[in-house]
Amino acid sequence: MLESQRQQLAAFLSDGLAALAAEHGKSLEMVDQGLAAASLEKPRQPEHGDIASNLAMRLAKPLGLPPPKIGQALAAALKADPRVPQLIQDIEVAGPGFINFRLTSAARAEVLKDIARDPSGFGICRPDDRATHVLIEFVSANPTGPLHVGHGRQAALGDTLAAMLSASGLRVFREFYYNDAGAQIHNLAISVQARAKGIAIDDAAFPADGYRGDYIAEIAAAYLNKETVRAFDGEPMTSNGDVEDLEEIRRFAVTYLRHEQDLDLRAFGVSFDRYYLESSLYKDGRVTSTVNALVDSGHTYEHEGALWLRSTEFGDDKDRVMRKSDGSYTYFVPDVAYHVTKWERGFTKAINIQGSDHHGTIARVRAGLQALDIGITKGFPDYVLHKMVTVMRGGEEVKISKRAGSYVTLRDLITWSGEIDDPSDHLVAVDEQRGRDAVRFFLVSRKADSEFIFDVDLALSRSEDNPVYYVQYAHARSCSVLAQANVQAAEVLQAVHGLADDDWGRFLGQLQAPKEQALLNRLAEFPEVIRNSAQELSPHLMAFYLRDLAADFHGFYNSERVLVDDQQLRSARLLLVAATGQVLRLGLGLLGVSAPARM
Repeated sequence: MLESQRQQLAAFLSDGLAALAAEHGKSLEMVDQGLAAASLEKPRQPEHGDIASNLAMRLAKPLGLPPPKIGQALAAALKADPRVPQLIQDIEVAGPGFINFRLTSAARAEVLKDIARDPSGFGICRPDDRATHVLIEFVSANPTGPLHVGHGRQAALGDTLAAMLSASGLRVFREFYYNDAGAQIHNLAISVQARAKGIAIDDAAFPADGYRGDYIAEIAAAYLNKETVRAFDGEPMTSNGDVEDLEEIRRFAVTYLRHEQDLDLRAFGVSFDRYYLESSLYKDGRVTSTVNALVDSGHTYEHEGALWLRSTEFGDDKDRVMRKSDGSYTYFVPDVAYHVTKWERGFTKAINIQGSDHHGTIARVRAGLQALDIGITKGFPDYVLHKMVTVMRGGEEVKISKRAGSYVTLRDLITWSGEIDDPSDHLVAVDEQRGRDAVRFFLVSRKADSEFIFDVDLALSRSEDNPVYYVQYAHARSCSVLAQANVQAAEVLQAVHGLADDDWGRFLGQLQAPKEQALLNRLAEFPEVIRNSAQELSPHLMAFYLRDLAADFHGFYNSERVLVDDQQLRSARLLLVAATGQVLRLGLGLLGVSAPARM
């Protein structure tokens, strides 16, 4: 149901409720169209209608009447309203008082008018000057190695969610936070130094906590060759080749790996508005000033030479050490300082996408922010936690990468998922776009907090079991139908845009077949899927929707001939095909997946 139709139905219900309240001597203050609108929802089972309302149950106590009686009275009022038949075909009261509505065929077809009116903007709410500014932070990988498949899941979730938030009318800012300080970076530096000195990874002299992937040897070789490296947002850095200069090695290794991660993210179609360095928080004195502010707030204490935050006062399960007895800070302290910068930059809404192993971070970061007492909203920031990914290939779990040594990289996954046999020379080529499409769609196709098995063989298959192929094939099929009719989608949509209301009614009245009606219903859900994906921070809802839309389109295609002799019916069905292709393009675009015209 379209938003305009939902508002119409809510208004009809409110009018009926006003009459019912007056009849029973109740105050009209309780009559609120917002209440009526909030009561409308899509039934889980199609046999219960297109839209249902639980308004009767909500009003049983205020009106002092049983819900079924309220439901029957409201249904009778709507049936007597001369405006209603244009929108609603049937009304029934079921169960404990649910009011179920079935739309008219003409009302279902109204979605085609909306799509034709603004093809590229259907369902999209463009932000204006009053829009809330949202900062979404994701990936945020330590610059200690290539991006792994877990980072890939974060990238897919974060980039898609950012697109959904933007499409729902918010101003979205994407940020990558680099943990380029601390023990892990030190281990990276001494690992590269060891390889630069010729120490093998199985040598007793190699650092016990060092990194052993082949990429460490690559960095060491580049360092010795005095190569120049540059991260996306940084200045070029040329190595001095001195194996004793550990600080130079650290800077070179971090820059080298940041550049590598930049390349992986570009291959994945993900970009950021800003890269924020943890090291800058120390350099700018923000960590120290945050600690001093927490001490001044009175929510800290010293114990056994360490500085503690009374985080239990703000919902944490235990107090947390901020500064250890050796004078170093625990990792959540710079996290608190970093989130203060988000608030100070004007982001009253912030969302972090992180692995589920960061669950403990939530309470302590929020506690630190609240303890500062600087007006930061309770519950800031929001979190989306995701579980890791298991990769299957050839029926077996893949646990390591040749290059990374200990895990499967995002680049591996894109390459494997894009492999195609080249019959001309019996070699295996790689289609980067195909690989990226498969990985992006797959990694966002489940709830973030669910375990996910990435089956490379399924990603390569050209069957309806492969969800991205199934959806892309639906789009390609829509293009094929239009090509057979020798028309472009834009032409079809533009041609009907200027029809008068009476002509629209006759034109859309051609679409009466059950598969046509089901497809129209599905198209009308698209704007709501965008809103729900944004509000619930659940980008997987769009992947689910596109699979359902593709299924409805394939069902329509297999059931009804489009290029029939009846010109009016032919035109109406071509419009349905063009509109479906357009919504598939929009939805795939929000997922960062291409919409090929041929498969």
